[in-house]
Amino acid sequence: MVLNARLDHRDPLVFDTHELGRRPGALQRLNRTVDAPRDLGIKGVIGVPEGAPVELGLRLESVMDGVLVTGTARARAKGECVRCLEPLEQELEADFQELFSYPDADDRGRASAEPGDDAEDDEDRLFVEDGLIGLESVLRDAVVLALPMQPVCREDCPGLCSECGARLADDPDHHHDAVDIRWAALQGLAGSLGDGEKDDMSGDAPRSADAAEKQEK
Repeated sequence: MVLNARLDHRDPLVFDTHELGRRPGALQRLNRTVDAPRDLGIKGVIGVPEGAPVELGLRLESVMDGVLVTGTARARAKGECVRCLEPLEQELEADFQELFSYPDADDRGRASAEPGDDAEDDEDRLFVEDGLIGLESVLRDAVVLALPMQPVCREDCPGLCSECGARLADDPDHHHDAVDIRWAALQGLAGSLGDGEKDDMSGDAPRSADAAEKQEK
């Protein structure tokens, strides 16, 4: 069982649960606005800028095994449209729920898992540390799930011209005259034939003159 990294009570994303008193059913509601931590979102795609305000509405409930946290995070995310590459902003609302276990929960009557049972789940568990809980990892996971993997500035964004890169939304009539490569090849062949016929005609002229001279003789 691995406990959370050492928590700092001065961190705005660390919350004190001492008021709950480890009494099952005890409830605490909190509202707090915090600065967004670094890399809050999908890196290189869209996210909440570092230091931007994030509004948290939290419900902390004491249960037998720990503290159940239910909350909502609201912020403004910024990114780039995947179609036209223009900057975009959108309102973000991410809901989350997480159980922070007491480190001694198994010693207080909770059935211990057999070795190997749910080992991966146990590694992902979060714990109450000296009455404190840290929400940064929970917030990150919630924000990533709430954000679009392919953000667009608008649902019907036409994107960029594949030939010249022009933004099609700025010029709906933008187009390029398409040339069928099959016709282009035939035009080249016709040009070659035309040049050959001219050469033949220029080559026939001396022979015709010679024939006329023979007839006069």
